[in-house]
Amino acid sequence: MTSTELDIKTLENWLWDAACKIRGEIDAPKYKDYIIPLIFLKRLSDVFDDEEQKLSEIYDDNAVVEQLLAEDHGLVRFYIPQTARWERIAVQTTHVGEYLTDAVRAIARENPKLQGVIDIVDFNATAAGQRIISDDKLKILIDVLGRYRLGMTDVEPDILGRAYEYLLRKFAEGSGQSAGEFYTPREVAILMSYVLDPEPNDTIYDPCCGSGGLLIKCYLRFRAKYDADPSIAPLRFKGQEILHTTFAMAKMNAFIHDMETQIALGDTMHRPAFTNPDGSLRKFDIVTANPMWNQDFPQDTYENDSYNRFSFGYPPSSSADWGWIQHMFSSLNDTGKMAVVLDTGAVSRGSGNVGKNRERDIRQEFVDNDLVDAVILMPENLFYNTSAPGIILIVNKFKPIERRAQIMLINASKLFLKGRPKNYLPDDSIKQISDIYLNWEEVVGISKIITTAEAAKNDYNLSPSRYVALDAEDDTLPLEDAVVMLKEAEEGRREADKKLNEIIKALGLEI
Repeated sequence: MTSTELDIKTLENWLWDAACKIRGEIDAPKYKDYIIPLIFLKRLSDVFDDEEQKLSEIYDDNAVVEQLLAEDHGLVRFYIPQTARWERIAVQTTHVGEYLTDAVRAIARENPKLQGVIDIVDFNATAAGQRIISDDKLKILIDVLGRYRLGMTDVEPDILGRAYEYLLRKFAEGSGQSAGEFYTPREVAILMSYVLDPEPNDTIYDPCCGSGGLLIKCYLRFRAKYDADPSIAPLRFKGQEILHTTFAMAKMNAFIHDMETQIALGDTMHRPAFTNPDGSLRKFDIVTANPMWNQDFPQDTYENDSYNRFSFGYPPSSSADWGWIQHMFSSLNDTGKMAVVLDTGAVSRGSGNVGKNRERDIRQEFVDNDLVDAVILMPENLFYNTSAPGIILIVNKFKPIERRAQIMLINASKLFLKGRPKNYLPDDSIKQISDIYLNWEEVVGISKIITTAEAAKNDYNLSPSRYVALDAEDDTLPLEDAVVMLKEAEEGRREADKKLNEIIKALGLEI
């Protein structure tokens, strides 16, 4: 075992080596499903060893400490049974998959909070009569992952998030899997934490939290701002995630960061988990999210809603963006603020159309009620499942007096550096964008402050590129927007056909 510090480059080389060891036995996008739980197991084991060592220094007797820990698991963050500790796992040479599976299940039994989190993978599983990953490959993988200590003083708490990001970036891109549905690029999450700027005792909620990145970045921003002062009231976090493996990842992330977090498993749009005794939605100070863009929910999702979430209007079946926005808005308390990552079309579709348009009409309600605080246009090719730029929409229920009836529009589309395979926002761009928003500044070529009356004059088009022009601006309609508009047209045709048939039937002209 080496003592080399795990900086980013070392981490990536380590993970690449680990992935290469199981190459060929499972599909590349599945690498993270085996590597991440093992890193979590290694982290738990090393932290347990650190805590046990501290107790041994107090009692000067390892046998006494073992007895105390066996009788009182509350003396440590998580109790790791002897058979499940990394030192025992590392020496297994036969029946490795069975041993690993038994180990994580033993940890889950001793630590109820980890049930359904650490034990989600069966390392001994088979498919068509063959092991999915052989004992030989598991043994090699364990050897590679055992190179570094992952204790409290060895690595940053964000070790799992960094590992997850790397594996996703390296292997999920181009695989045909919609990885970006539940993962927000790290720098976008950091930017959102800066603009939300959490304060002591805030409650923070993510209705589609994925691996927990947005919640964790708010937590890290808060800790950096207040220098981890123990006298400062902590933040409290809630999140909900529909995919079980991603839910488990979010729980692992929260445990590693020692965050006061409750993550629920389930479908937020149909069965929100955080409600009051009277059945109403629970309210939060801050809501942050990156829902899947342009989801297709049936109309009865909105029509039969029992939480009164869609009072500003029902979004079209072609895109649930404004459904998610209304759910988040309904989850804010009277002074709350939210930031959500969406497809660019969410702030422009329908504007300029003749007649009614559901998305524009809902936008109008938000603008006319002075709820839209800002829109930030992101650069292209940041997100893992699309090259589209995306926007961050900020909604504020309690704007400062001097900002009322105003909307900040920031065109950050050029504030990126080229990367492989994805572009990224450098630290200075994150600071520049957040400072512009927090200081409410107009910067030529980047930001513009408009009034709600100006937004109305432009038929509630809130696209920053409309107000902040850049040289050689490309006004080509993004493919995602074109698909949504096609779906809207098809939905409109179906509604028109339905009404026409009703009229024909009423006139007795049926053929």
